[in-house]
Amino acid sequence: MSKPVTIAVDAMGGDSGPRVTLPAILSFARQNQDIQLVIVGDESQLATSLPDSQSQLENIRLLHAPDVVEMSDKPATALRNKQQSSMWKAVELVANGEADACVSAGNTGALMAIGKFLLKTFPGIDRPAICKTVPTAKGHSYMLDLGANVECSSDQLVQFAIMGSELSCALDGSERPTVSLLNIGAEAIKGNEEVRLAATMLSENPHVNYLGFIEGDGIYRGDADVVVCDGFVGNVALKVSEGVAQLLASTLQASFKDSQYGRILGWFARPLLRNWHNKFEPGRYNGASFLGLQGAVIKSHGGTTAEGFISALQVAKEQVDKSIPQRINERLARFFD
Repeated sequence: MSKPVTIAVDAMGGDSGPRVTLPAILSFARQNQDIQLVIVGDESQLATSLPDSQSQLENIRLLHAPDVVEMSDKPATALRNKQQSSMWKAVELVANGEADACVSAGNTGALMAIGKFLLKTFPGIDRPAICKTVPTAKGHSYMLDLGANVECSSDQLVQFAIMGSELSCALDGSERPTVSLLNIGAEAIKGNEEVRLAATMLSENPHVNYLGFIEGDGIYRGDADVVVCDGFVGNVALKVSEGVAQLLASTLQASFKDSQYGRILGWFARPLLRNWHNKFEPGRYNGASFLGLQGAVIKSHGGTTAEGFISALQVAKEQVDKSIPQRINERLARFFD
């Protein structure tokens, strides 16, 4: 009998902490009773909400961690002073082999620093990259880096392309997923020196199905299965996209409330609006992977809802089921052979 999947969860991280994470953890535990969940956090805040649930759910347990990595903490501060925090303890469980993955909605910089310190990166990887699924007209694509590395060398961009390509292979079953570099133009002369050099390196390697440059409007058309960029550009693009989606949703809702005719029209449009919401709601795509670490670490948006945090837990489960870290390591070995 195979060992059950175990996910360690930083219950204290994020803007709302246990108010969001705990209901999400308990709901996920009920729906996935074959998965073990370790809830990491302050017993004094968590225990009062757990007794009734624990009597019904045998797949959850609480691990006490008295400290919290604050959203304002610098990564260096977290490394030096927060070894007793819920974030540190959750990652440590993965490093010690007691958990297969961890999920946190806490401080992104601190999570990357702790993950890199405790788990290390694979040979050939300089720094982890944040990768997330984004909806497109053709289904979805994978985009990285989304904020872990503000500036990237050509070598690092190539590393991101390799990891993103393997992720797409594993999760979507694509034999040769297409990869593009996000740039300010599709022409070969566009972009800075590092991006152009990365393009040359990718085009010369048979292990990556490199298409060329992609512009911002091509992301959501689904012009490439994997979109690669540095963390500054990626994070700005992602946040702008989420803001546009929220603007469209709020504008449509306001329009349907402006008049009686609008309310009638809105009633008939509800099925279409529901489908649109289900496809483009940011919470549905919550849960970004730190690719390149020797273990599955999933970052949830700090301001997510309980439903969104469940999505992050689902991403963690998927990463373990598909052996994503191990597959990336194997792909890197082939690429650099």
